[in-house]
Amino acid sequence: MNKKTVLVTGSSRGIGKSIALKYAKEGFNVVINCSSSFNELLETKDIIESYGVSCLPILADVSDKNSVKNMFEEIKVVFGNIDIVINNAGISIIKLFTDTTEDEWDKIINTNLKSLYNVCQESVPYMIKNQHGNIVNITSMWGITGSSCEVAYSASKGAVNAFTKALAKELAPSHIRVNAIACGLIDTHMNSCLSKEDLDTIIEEIPANRIGKPSEVANLCYYLSSKESSYLTGQIITLDGGLI
Repeated sequence: MNKKTVLVTGSSRGIGKSIALKYAKEGFNVVINCSSSFNELLETKDIIESYGVSCLPILADVSDKNSVKNMFEEIKVVFGNIDIVINNAGISIIKLFTDTTEDEWDKIINTNLKSLYNVCQESVPYMIKNQHGNIVNITSMWGITGSSCEVAYSASKGAVNAFTKALAKELAPSHIRVNAIACGLIDTHMNSCLSKEDLDTIIEEIPANRIGKPSEVANLCYYLSSKESSYLTGQIITLDGGLI
């Protein structure tokens, strides 16, 4: 239990799962989380524990403040403090802005943005007390450029980028770093709604001529929270194969 501990939200599959596995390989205790896919979360737990580290799976809706508060109470009992937080939980919807309902808007903003408020409100006091910590927020290139038919998603991720920069300035004196990864098109379930024709069209526009891998996001995430990047904070690192 002397190992450092990382929390990865939205880690039952995709980018979050890859990030959790990366930290497990590096010897961290890992707290994994999702809101509903508990069987997938348990499968991820088994893989993590195969690396000889401890894993705590928690079913919690990170957009709900009470759920997050209860999650951190559980983390405190099992591991004590959190050293690294990866805010990865997120959802998307592709439709015209005029067709986006208020409930859909609220769900996207709450899941993609309010979750950061909830998680950081619980984790930052521990980090300030210990005078160390790292926060990495998984965001999107659409938070930088905006995307047609993804206004709500783009707005939420743009807010995450601003949240990252502002919080980094506030926490830097306490030796806590905050950065973000603005992902381009990554090979995950979130993009399964795209047809092969749509994917091929997008890939043609990507200078790297391919979509990204979740493991590439995980590797960058680990670097951003490592000692090798100790002077790097408040940055939005775009990982998109050169698209924007």
